[in-house]
Amino acid sequence: MDEPLRTDVAVVGAGAAGLYAALVAAGEGARVTLVSRSPLAQTASYWAQGGIAAALAPDDSSAAHMADTIAAARACARESAVRVLCEESAARVHDLQGLGVQFDADRSGRLALGLEGGHSKRRIVHAGGAATGRRITRDLSALAATHERIRVLEPLAATSLVTHEGRCAGLVVRARHGAPLPIRARAVVVATGGMAALWERTTNPRGAVGAGLSLAGAAGAALADLEFMQFHPTALRARGTRDGFLVTEAVRGEGATLLDERGERFVDELAPRDEVALAIEAELERSGAPAVRLDMRGVDAERFPNIVAALAEVGIDPRRDLLPVAPAAHYTMGGIAADLDGRASLPGLYAVGECACTGLHGANRLASNSLAECFVFGRRAALAACAEPAGPASVPFADSEVAMRPGEATRAALWRHAGLRREPAGLRELACDPFPLARMIGAACLAREESRGAHWRSDHPATDPGLDGMHSVVAPGAEPRFERWD
Repeated sequence: MDEPLRTDVAVVGAGAAGLYAALVAAGEGARVTLVSRSPLAQTASYWAQGGIAAALAPDDSSAAHMADTIAAARACARESAVRVLCEESAARVHDLQGLGVQFDADRSGRLALGLEGGHSKRRIVHAGGAATGRRITRDLSALAATHERIRVLEPLAATSLVTHEGRCAGLVVRARHGAPLPIRARAVVVATGGMAALWERTTNPRGAVGAGLSLAGAAGAALADLEFMQFHPTALRARGTRDGFLVTEAVRGEGATLLDERGERFVDELAPRDEVALAIEAELERSGAPAVRLDMRGVDAERFPNIVAALAEVGIDPRRDLLPVAPAAHYTMGGIAADLDGRASLPGLYAVGECACTGLHGANRLASNSLAECFVFGRRAALAACAEPAGPASVPFADSEVAMRPGEATRAALWRHAGLRREPAGLRELACDPFPLARMIGAACLAREESRGAHWRSDHPATDPGLDGMHSVVAPGAEPRFERWD
């Protein structure tokens, strides 16, 4: 194996959270190594259509943002994490503006604020309409690529984390057919995104299979709330590669409606996502149809040019046609258990963005809190990582590789047994799946014997008040346990 590279902070993943964490750490004077499995600006964040939720309007407040987040989370949010996000999100929007990100403005030059499901105020900032992720990752990627204290390794994938004397001391990366390259670091920040592509039907790119969760779990770090996978209500039903294309909630915020086979509305389109997704699922079960219809003919389509372009590929014009949509796995609310500075249970390891679980989202994520989370907690983790002590003079590295690629049978099993509606027999089967992360998901779903937010058990349709504020924690080879955070 080659001689290890040495760095202060290693960041794994170059989406919004990883890029921002790398830039903040470098700004503090740290030597940063940024590891990206794909070329910069082609990560999952690139496809993010939602904006950043922040209390920026004169009639809004962080307290109102907190109340909406806690309500959406179904009595399972970590209140301290919610407070951090809601109090710091506006400042991070201003930071991004200072880095050159241009957000959409109204005719008076003020930030244009959108409305999405579960929000009581207009507080969503976008960049290029539904192209927010694309704009932000493009701008931050350019800054990271040219920063004198950031070394970018692309396209390389992390294959294992290295532990020594009870802490994370680095990682091993490699190109697809290359030799392993060890990296020594005072701290490792995992920002690899979520695991929604473990499910057969998903809005996510195929690579979003929970790689960071698998890496952290194999290294001994605790994972949390794996039963809470959010299903987005309005993913396109189409043949070919556009199946599962996300039609952002922002179009419903601008007046788009959901119609059943009779052409009638059947749900409050701006209710939290778990409610809307389950209502659509119930309608599909009742009618036997593969999709309901999203009517955005009354919406200014020019505000969503990437949606118009994607729909044109399958012969749909949203200014004229109804869109066939159905739920799909979308966002991982669980992840690597982390505190309010992103610290994992393994010293020296940090997690930010969708791969982390601070308890912020509880059982149901409020729309557009995810990008806000990337920047708020990305900054906090970067600052904490920079304060980590120097590691030992020598660290042993081994050429090991964590299993991170599920088979198609696993993806089908997760959709069948851990989809919108779950039954114990299927979950027990899933808990014996050959893929380690799928087994932990199955075990977490079995342990939560209630229905709450994104987790709906057919044998336990009621919410158990005794599990309010409780988070499931699981490690490889151990049974899940419940902890009350805060």
